[in-house]
Amino acid sequence: MPKRTDIQSILILGAGPIVIGQACEFDYSGAQACKALREEGYRVILVNSNPATIMTDPEMSDATYIEAVDWRTVEKIIDKERPDALLPTMGGQTALNCALDLDREGILEKYGVEMIGASKDAIDKAEDRDRFRQAMRRIGLDFPTSEMAHSMEEAMQVQQKIGFPTIIRPSFTLGGSGGGIAYNKEEFIEICERGLDLSPTNELLIEESALGWKEYEMEVVRDKKDNCIIVCSIENLDPMGIHTGDSITVAPAQTLTDKEYQIMRDASLAVLREIGVETGGSNVQFAINPDNGRMIIIEMNPRVSRSSALASKATGFPIAKVAAKLAVGYTLDELQNEITGGATPASFEPSIDYVVTKIPRFTFEKFPQAQAYLTTQMKSVGEVMAIGRNFQESFQKALRGLETGIDGLSEKLDLAHEDTKDKLRSELKQPGPERILYLGDAFRFGMSLDEVHEYTAIDPWFLEQIEEIIQLEGLVKDKGIDALDRDTLWRLKRRGFADSRLAHLAGVKESAVRELRHKHNLRPVFKRVDTCAAEFATSTAYMYSTYEEECEAEPTDRRKIMVLGGGPNRIGQGIEFDYCCVHAAFAMREDGYETIMVNCNPETVSTDYDTSDRLYFEPLTLEDVLEIIEKEKPEGVIVQYGGQTPLKLARDLEAAGAPIIGTSPDSIDLAEDRERFQDMINRLGLKQPPNRTARTEEEALRLAAEIGYPLVVRPSYVLGGRAMEIVYQEEDLARYMNDAVKVSNDSPVLLDRFLDDAVEVDVDAICDGKDVLIGGIMEHIEQAGVHSGDSACSLPPYTLSLEAQDRMREQVAAMARELKVVGLMNTQFAIKGEEIYIIEVNPRASRTVPYVSKVTGRPLAKIAARCMAGRSLADQDALVETVPTYFSVKEAVFPFIKFPGVDPILGPEMKSTGEVMGVGRTFGAAFGRAQLGAGVVLPRSGKIFISVRDADKPDVVALAKGFVDKGFTLVATRGTAREITAAGINCEIVNKVIEGRPHIVDMIKNDQISYVVNTTEGKQAIADSFTIRRTALHHKVHVSTTMAHAEAIVMALDAIDNAEVNRLQDLHRELGMTQ
Repeated sequence: MPKRTDIQSILILGAGPIVIGQACEFDYSGAQACKALREEGYRVILVNSNPATIMTDPEMSDATYIEAVDWRTVEKIIDKERPDALLPTMGGQTALNCALDLDREGILEKYGVEMIGASKDAIDKAEDRDRFRQAMRRIGLDFPTSEMAHSMEEAMQVQQKIGFPTIIRPSFTLGGSGGGIAYNKEEFIEICERGLDLSPTNELLIEESALGWKEYEMEVVRDKKDNCIIVCSIENLDPMGIHTGDSITVAPAQTLTDKEYQIMRDASLAVLREIGVETGGSNVQFAINPDNGRMIIIEMNPRVSRSSALASKATGFPIAKVAAKLAVGYTLDELQNEITGGATPASFEPSIDYVVTKIPRFTFEKFPQAQAYLTTQMKSVGEVMAIGRNFQESFQKALRGLETGIDGLSEKLDLAHEDTKDKLRSELKQPGPERILYLGDAFRFGMSLDEVHEYTAIDPWFLEQIEEIIQLEGLVKDKGIDALDRDTLWRLKRRGFADSRLAHLAGVKESAVRELRHKHNLRPVFKRVDTCAAEFATSTAYMYSTYEEECEAEPTDRRKIMVLGGGPNRIGQGIEFDYCCVHAAFAMREDGYETIMVNCNPETVSTDYDTSDRLYFEPLTLEDVLEIIEKEKPEGVIVQYGGQTPLKLARDLEAAGAPIIGTSPDSIDLAEDRERFQDMINRLGLKQPPNRTARTEEEALRLAAEIGYPLVVRPSYVLGGRAMEIVYQEEDLARYMNDAVKVSNDSPVLLDRFLDDAVEVDVDAICDGKDVLIGGIMEHIEQAGVHSGDSACSLPPYTLSLEAQDRMREQVAAMARELKVVGLMNTQFAIKGEEIYIIEVNPRASRTVPYVSKVTGRPLAKIAARCMAGRSLADQDALVETVPTYFSVKEAVFPFIKFPGVDPILGPEMKSTGEVMGVGRTFGAAFGRAQLGAGVVLPRSGKIFISVRDADKPDVVALAKGFVDKGFTLVATRGTAREITAAGINCEIVNKVIEGRPHIVDMIKNDQISYVVNTTEGKQAIADSFTIRRTALHHKVHVSTTMAHAEAIVMALDAIDNAEVNRLQDLHRELGMTQ
C-alpha cells in the first residue's frame, strides 16, 4: 500500500555520542532515514546530542535539536513540536531505550504520538531476554540452556545448574556492556555485580557456553504485507565467545551448506514474524555446533544495527533508507532498487559475486591497564571493510586497510626464539586483538592445521586459506623478486598481496615491485557493486579493485576532485574527519565537479554510494590510491580532511605526480617539524613554551634541566596524543625515554615546558592564501595538560578578555599567511597571565570543525574545500567571523566502563571516543545541557567529597561555598578539610585509602557520596587515588578530576532547572546564518 497520509510529522531519535558498541553507523542510518522521509514530504524532527554527525546538519531535517536523547529532554521537544509519530529504530540501543522510557512514562499517550518502525511489544519481546526465550520456544527454535536472575542469590542458583564456563548477558544494554564469560566463581560474581548494575531492568540472562561454535548473522527486511528478504548472510571467522563487533566477519557466509543456509533463512523469517517486527530491518544471530550441527539462536535486534550498516555497504542495498520508507506504509515491491536504476524492485534479494571481509580496529594501547583479551563485551573502536573476488584477496586488503602498520599477515614473533611455541599456544587459545597475525606465525612455525584448529576453533576452511597465504609468502621469500614471472605475480596479486608486502618478503623497495608490475602491465581493474551479480546494468559508480580482465570503472571526462577519507575509526581520529570529507564531496558537487571518494570504513556516511558521484571502497595505501588516481586522472586530490591517514601519504603522492590541492605537503611538514616551525614563530615575533628536541636519554635529561620541570614529553608526528606524558621529575623522564624511544623509530622526542594552570584555547580558521576567516575561538574548560580532544570547551570563550581574543586572531592570521595555508587550519594556544603561547598549529581539518560549524551555522569544511578548488573567501562572501549570541559547550564521552582496571583520569593522551554539545543563554546552562547529553547525572543533593592537590587549595574555599549554598554537605581529606573549615564552612573529615578504614572508598561503596572532586598530580599521587575514581565510576558517581570542571558544575547547577530546548535552525536564524 502507498505511504500513510494520516501522519505529517515524524520525530527521529539519534544514537547520541559515539561509544564503543555504537559508532557512526547510526549517523549513516539516521542520515538516510531523514533523507528518505523528507523525500516523501514528511516534516522531520531530529534529536541527537552528537554535533559531529551529518544527520544533525540543519539542512538534513526541518527541526534539529542537538540535545540529550533521554525521555525528559525528548518530552520537552515533543511538547514544542507536536510530532504525529516517533521512529526509534535508527539510533541504536540509545534510541530504543529512550522510546521505551517515553512509553512507560505515558508521554507518547499524553501527546498522541504513535511509535512507527517497531512496536513497543516487539522491542520488549526482542530485548527482554526472558520473553525472547519463550517466543523462540513457541516457534520451535533451539537456544542455549539458560535462566534469568534478578539478584546475586538467583544468579548463584542458576549457575549451579548450568556449570562453568557460563555466559552472562544483561538485558537492554549496548555492545554486550556488563556481560562476559566466567570460568570460576570469583569472575562470575564480579561480572554479575557489574551486569545487574548496568542493566536498566536489573536482570541477567545466565546461559550455557557455546564457546567455539560457529557464529552467523542474517540481515532481514520485512514489510507489513509479510514480504521478507534476506539482504545478506554474515559469517564470523572468530567462533562464539567473541562479541560479533570484535570478530572478523565475512559476507556472504562461506562455510554453510546450502541446506544449512535454507534452514537458517527460514528460521530468521520465523523469528521476525514471531517477535512482530512488521516493518524494517532486523539482525538475527545464530550459532552452529560444528561437531553435531545443532543450531541455536543467540539473539535478534529489532532495529538497524552495526551489522546492517555492514550489510548495506557489502551489498549496495540501503537497509536504513528502505526501513524508513517501510515504516510509513510502503511495501518492498513498491520501492525501486536505486542501484539498478529501478530495473529491479526492493523486494529482489541482493546477490553478490564477490567476498567482503570486515576486520575490527582496537585501541588497547590507549589503555595500558586494560586486559587486551576479547570476550562477549565489545571493545573495538572502529572497523575496516574490503571487497575482493575471493576470500584471500578481500582478507589481505582489509588487513592493510587497518592502518596498524601491517600490510598483510605481518610477522609478530621471532620464530627462532625458544618460547615461541608456548607464546603461540597462549595467543591462539586466549583471543586478543592480533590473534589473526599469530595464526600466520603459527603456520610459519610449522604448526599443523589440526593443531591450530584445536587452539582456535576457527573453521578449517578459513585456516586452509590462511595457510595457503603463508605458503605463497614462503615462495616469494625463497625465490626473490627476479624469479617472479608475470603469471606468478598475477597469481599473488589475485590473492590480495600488496606491493609493500611482496617487497618486504623479497627484501626490496616497494617501488621496485610497482615497477616490475607495471613492466608486466599488471594493473588492477575496477568492478562495480550492483546488488545483482552483474545481471542488470548499474548507474551507480560504487567500485572495488581486483586483478581480472574486464574493467567496469568507465571514468568520465568531467572535471573531478578526489577526496581521501579517514579509514577505520580509532580514538583520536573519528567521525569528525568523516564529516569533513562528506562536506568536501557535497561542496564540490554543488560547484559542478564530479566527486570521487576513496575510503574503507563501512560505518560512515562518506562510504554511502550517493554521498559522492563515484565511490572507491579501497584501503588508503599508496599503492591503492595511486592506481585509482591513474584510472580517474582527477584535477585535484584533497588530503587534509581525513586526519593523519591521507596526510601520511601526501608526500609520496606528490612525488608520484598526484595533483594535491590546498595547503602544500611542504607547509604541512613545516608545521609538524619542530625546528622549522620554531624558526617561523621567531620570525613572526610570537611565543612558544620553552622547548627542546632530544634524540637520546642523556640529551633529554640535560635539556630538561635547562627548561625546568614539569615537562610534556612526546614523540614527533602523532595524532590523539599517543604516548604523550607529563613528567614532574627526572626519574619519570628517564623511565619515559626508555619506553618512548621505541615508539618513534629513531625520530626524536619533544620536550616542552608544561604551563601549569594555563588556559588552553583552540582556534579554527580558513585561509585562501591571502584572506583569513576565523571560524571560532574555543576556550577549554579543563586546564592545559588535558588533551584537547578530551577537554570540554566553550564557544564563545567564557572567561577570556576580548583583548586576548583579538591578539589570538591576529596571531592566527599571521601564521596562516606565513604557512601559505589554503584550506583549514587549527591553532592551539595556552594563556598564562598576560602571555599567549602557541602550543601547536595543524594546517588541516581538526576534530572541532563539525562542532564549530554547528554552533555558528558556517559550513567551514565546505568553504575551505572551495578555497582549495581555487575560489577566494571574498568570492564566497565569507570574510566576517560569526560570533554566537548564545553559549555552547562541547563535552567528551569516555569508554572507561568497558575497560575494568583503567583509571578514568584525564591527561595529555586522548581517551574519549565521542562528543556531545549543549546550548544555553549562559555558560552554566550550556555546560549543564552538555553534561546531560554525555549521560552525566548531575548531583542534586547529598554529600560531596573533595580532595585537591596543593596547587588547587587557594581555590577550594570558593568551590566549597558554591556547593554549600546549594544545600550540599561536604566531606574531605584532612589537608583539604583544613582549608575549608578555616574559612568557617562545615566539613566532615574522612580517611584517605592509605590512612585506614572507614575510608572514602567505603563511603562511595555505601552510596553515601553523590559527587567527587579529586585533583592530583605526579605519578604516585595519581596511583594512590586510583581506587577512588574507579569505585566512583562503578557506582555511577560523577568525578571531576580538574578544578575548572568542578567550578563549571557549580555554574550548571544554577541553570539546570529552567533550561529550554533550542532548535538549531532558530539559533542560526538569530545569527543571520540561514542558508
